[in-house]
Amino acid sequence: MNILMFGPNGSGKGTFGAVLSDRFGIPQVETGVIFRDNISKGTPLGKEAKTYIDKGELVPDGITIPMILSRLMEKDCAKGWLLDGFPRNKTQAVAFWDALQKEKIKMDYVVELILDRDTAKKRIMGRRLCPKDNNHPNNIYVKANLPVEKDGKLYCRVCGSPGLLTRADDQDEAAIDKRHGIYFDTNTGTLASVNYFKERVKVIQVDTVPGVKEVTENLFKLVK
Repeated sequence: MNILMFGPNGSGKGTFGAVLSDRFGIPQVETGVIFRDNISKGTPLGKEAKTYIDKGELVPDGITIPMILSRLMEKDCAKGWLLDGFPRNKTQAVAFWDALQKEKIKMDYVVELILDRDTAKKRIMGRRLCPKDNNHPNNIYVKANLPVEKDGKLYCRVCGSPGLLTRADDQDEAAIDKRHGIYFDTNTGTLASVNYFKERVKVIQVDTVPGVKEVTENLFKLVK
């Protein structure tokens, strides 16, 4: 099963991508990892990408898409894949779709995680990191993941560790607004990509306002 996943920062793409990856026994493919792997291994495409990255420029789609396709054709993707983080705009969506058709690679589903912009921003800014284990979910704006408050201090809801931390980029409102501005743009941005795919493949929309358990159950009912 081949799945393309969309969702604004804060919607839980990593969490629900992992859920579907485990459910169907397919790798969760992230474009950031693809870039890092190609650059670290010194592949021809990686070397080309690095010249743009070193100059602070965006890597052209003519390099990015072949890198992604190469990853999707590796052995561990033989039974399917879940791709997250690409395309980010309509131009990329058109080019990626054409490339998939040329390589005769089928896309079974597009999963769109639905979350309004204000809630997504609060979820990002509300994340708190456990000093013992960053995988312990704590969020001051998510009821199911509320840290334990005692004597005016916050403690990890999982292990009880004190001194919860915040990531600097989680508190950078300007950066969050910029990323969300690209995502929620229905003319040329990421949502324009989703609308483009709606005319070509089955798009499943899942509300991510409820808790992880409820969203997971809904995903399993719709993606099968």
